[in-house]
Order: sequence, then structure tokens, then C-alpha cells
Amino acid sequence: MTDTADLVRRVPMFAELDDEEMAWVAGLATGFDVPAGFVLIEHGQPGSGMFIVTDGTVSIELPRGEIERGAGEFVGELTLLADGFTRTARVRAKTRVRGLAISRMAFAELLQREPRVAVKMLPVLAMRLAEAES
Repeated sequence: MTDTADLVRRVPMFAELDDEEMAWVAGLATGFDVPAGFVLIEHGQPGSGMFIVTDGTVSIELPRGEIERGAGEFVGELTLLADGFTRTARVRAKTRVRGLAISRMAFAELLQREPRVAVKMLPVLAMRLAEAES
């Protein structure tokens, strides 16, 4: 499997980090590689981490329909932003998917140390919340 630091380099929200910061993020993340059909996130479960897709496509199964996300995009972040939320959708690998998993604790540490990452996430989060309302 690809080195975790190489996976971090592929993610747009980490693009502004220098080599030392990228290595630090790589130390927080765990690389994963799952086959098509694998369920990454189950609706109603508590959020324990987020996933960043570096290769492949995931399907987000919502009550109003299905959304696809691909390389460079992240899923599962909403339940990490506040305590007490459960997963709002099932996320399944539509193809073979490689990426990064970041735990709740590591995510909090990441945002504390690298606020630029949070700033990069805000427009995406705003768009997703607006999509959820429509």
C-alpha cells in the first residue's frame, strides 16, 4: 500500500502544509484500502472518526438519495465537530477505495495544531449543510 505521507499529499485540504506538518498529519492518520461494497460508515452509529478518499469513489446513502464523493474529498466529519451526534448516512465504497482514517481524538488535535485545515474544510461543510436542507 502507498505510504501514508504520500496519501496526505494527495488531499487538497492539506496542500498548504509543509513537509514537517504533512509528516505530522501522516502520523495521526491511518491508511486504509477497502474493496467495492465495503461499508465505511453506518447510519445511526456514533462518529468515531472521518475518512479522506485518496483513490476511488464512495456512495453516501441519504434518505433523499445517493451522493458520490471521490479522491480528495472527505466523509464522516460532521459527527466529529460536536458531541452527541450520530452518523446521518451510510457510506459505502462504490469502487475499491484507498484513503486515510483520522480518529476523533486525532481530528481534534489536528484542528488545534493546524487551523488552516479547518479553514479549508469550512466551505465544504457549509455546502453540505445547505445540501442537507434542500
